[in-house]
Amino acid sequence: MVSTATPPAPVAAKYAALQAGLRDLLRDGLIVAYSGGVDSAFLLWAAEQVRRQSGGRLVAVTAVSASLAQVEREDAARFAAWAGVEHRWEQSNELENPAYARNDLSRCYHCKSELFRLSHELKDRLGHAAIAYGYNASDRGDFRPGHQAAQENRIVAPLEAAELTKDDIRALMRQFGLPLADKPASPCLSSRLMTGVAVTPQKLRDVEDLEAVLRGGGLQVFRVRLHEQPTGKWIRVEVAPDEMPRVLGVRDALHALARERGFAWVTLDLAGYRTGGGTSRAS
Repeated sequence: MVSTATPPAPVAAKYAALQAGLRDLLRDGLIVAYSGGVDSAFLLWAAEQVRRQSGGRLVAVTAVSASLAQVEREDAARFAAWAGVEHRWEQSNELENPAYARNDLSRCYHCKSELFRLSHELKDRLGHAAIAYGYNASDRGDFRPGHQAAQENRIVAPLEAAELTKDDIRALMRQFGLPLADKPASPCLSSRLMTGVAVTPQKLRDVEDLEAVLRGGGLQVFRVRLHEQPTGKWIRVEVAPDEMPRVLGVRDALHALARERGFAWVTLDLAGYRTGGGTSRAS
């Protein structure tokens, strides 16, 4: 499945740099920490293309826990199979870590630390030399505690090293005809719980099931945000502004399920979907 398509001119040099970097990493064996999101999927596919051309060893690893939605597991499995990459699933226990469960601004640090611990264990079992993940040039300006965990665990970031941005990655995926090229950002379910709301498996199931109602209604870009205070808990729905009318089509199902799960009410956020919408404790 080696593509002969030519990347868009502005990113051709970056893509060539990525291939060169991956060639060196694959020689002694490479583990890709793979979530099934756009960035890690592209990194995995690019590594497989280089492996087929130049040899080496490549394995994808996905950490499985209650924070990984079933739809994300299916996307990850489907893409890895399509790409023809060996794919391992490792059970992750981040929810058992009180520092993770309390859901403060360091939650992603503890999540990634667990992912990289599992990745190192797999690397050592297989005799591979390096672990890579999907951090890229667009991530540099963001608050990313997970990148601190990556640095502490000696995880490499080939996309960033090649100066590839998120826009570059999507452009390349479209150019090469890759699945997931237009997949919306897909952080873990724990990101839907407002900062300071303790993470539990039940809350994650609630969010996943409520988002399934939106998905079943044909919505594409959305988040179910879970708020909680001593007086009760409620749900705030964020969707792309042009999809807001579709929410009304599933209003009854969404409201019924939320009430069944003990939520006092469901609100539609008129500001629409935005990244970082789960980092405020404001009501």
